Amino acid sequence: MKTRHFAQIVGLSALWGASFPLLRVAAPELGPWMLAGARVTLATLTLAVIMRVLRHQWPWQEWRLLGLLSLLTVVLPFVLFSWAALRLPAGYSALLNTTAVLFGTLSAAWFKEDSLTRRKLLGCLCGALGVGLIVQLGPVPINANTLSAALACVGAAACYGFATPLMKRLTQRLEPLSLAAGIHLMAMVVILPGALLSWPQARFTAGGFAAVTVLGVLTSGLAYWVHLRIIRQVPPVAAMSPVFLIPVFGVTWGHLFLGEALSSGIFAGGALVLAATALVTGFNPLRSRPVAGPAP
Repeated sequence: MKTRHFAQIVGLSALWGASFPLLRVAAPELGPWMLAGARVTLATLTLAVIMRVLRHQWPWQEWRLLGLLSLLTVVLPFVLFSWAALRLPAGYSALLNTTAVLFGTLSAAWFKEDSLTRRKLLGCLCGALGVGLIVQLGPVPINANTLSAALACVGAAACYGFATPLMKRLTQRLEPLSLAAGIHLMAMVVILPGALLSWPQARFTAGGFAAVTVLGVLTSGLAYWVHLRIIRQVPPVAAMSPVFLIPVFGVTWGHLFLGEALSSGIFAGGALVLAATALVTGFNPLRSRPVAGPAP
């Protein structure tokens, strides 16, 4: 892997890890739907401006797949993670997001793009146990809100995972910028009605505005585009490397900037989730040539 690709992957991990504490800041102010609407609108505007400057064409011919991918990779994850941010610490959400690679593996097998092995099935089991430890032994008490928020995070991760085969196929036919812009535009059309309905309940503060601006412009618009560029340029396992690093940054940022507590459950469950990810992808940092696998 080239140095610039590695630097981009680390940068993406830091940005996406930071998105979880930012959600914790903005969600109580704006509410889930308004937050998701503002985030996707800013991302769409950012990508549209870049499209205009670079004179790229909008991929209208793929509107059906763009619509489906917008639901799976933007609409549902944005709303579910925003809703979960009202109830769970950022570190919880970042760790639970790692299960996306487990669902990606199952999805790739379903679409005949990969096969299930004992190692991968063991990884899925480790992932389930890890999620259970995070929820059961973490600093947040178990109740209906905690469990429902954890399920929302896993549901959002599942959407990312199940979208993997379609995303991989489209990156071979469309330019990453056009694909990213088209997906966010379709998502904006779906989310905005709910956002407008929730407008009266939203509280627009300087902190919430700053958080959603970073979420929309950087962690959604630009990061999404960069990630699609990386998928085309490096092996699949290398492209999914951010999955390993996002929880590290998410837990770290949440602890440093929001004072979120750490516990044995987070460390033990997080270790199991990361081990599960390594098992299902065949990731081995000591191997010079990574085994190909599904991208998240």
